[in-house]
Amino acid sequence: LGGALQKSRPEEALPLLQAALALNRRYFSSHDALAYGTEKKLCVCLDALERGDESHIIKREIYDRRVATLGVSDERTITSAMHVSASSVSLLRWDECKTFTRNQLPTARRSLGADHENTLKLKALLASSLCLDPENTRNDLRLNQYGRWQPVFDLDTGDDILEAQTILQDVVQRQRRIFGQGHYAEDLLSEVRARLAEGV
Repeated sequence: LGGALQKSRPEEALPLLQAALALNRRYFSSHDALAYGTEKKLCVCLDALERGDESHIIKREIYDRRVATLGVSDERTITSAMHVSASSVSLLRWDECKTFTRNQLPTARRSLGADHENTLKLKALLASSLCLDPENTRNDLRLNQYGRWQPVFDLDTGDDILEAQTILQDVVQRQRRIFGQGHYAEDLLSEVRARLAEGV
């Protein structure tokens, strides 16, 4: 029931999911997959209620647990790392995202390959944190036509913005070759190129 309500009525789903998670941890602690499914639903619920800080803590706990049980190279661990990085971006924790994601990328490339979707998403998240960091912008984030946050860059673009452009060019090239057009990195790359060309 809590899972069914997690998006449509998250305020009602929250206590149900919290109770389910407590039961899972108490009576089914050896069944990590069961707890993980409930934790995922709880994170969706918390995000819908704009309680991203709490959701972020759970995502970090999931990642740490998977590192301990599965190792850093397992695809499930890398997927959890990607969720942590995305959460950091959503919470505007740029430095945390940059440090954490840089540490994950070598493992993702080695274990999954440079063309794997999760590797590309991690790279795009790193580029986002480089672009959106207020040190590299006018502290002005605006929504584009797709409803996504985009930066307004400072006159002094800095090395981070140039690095982000290089990362995004690689991500977009690989996405186009593997998945076709219209993927998430293209909008940000277009914005970066336009702002660098304008010098604003």
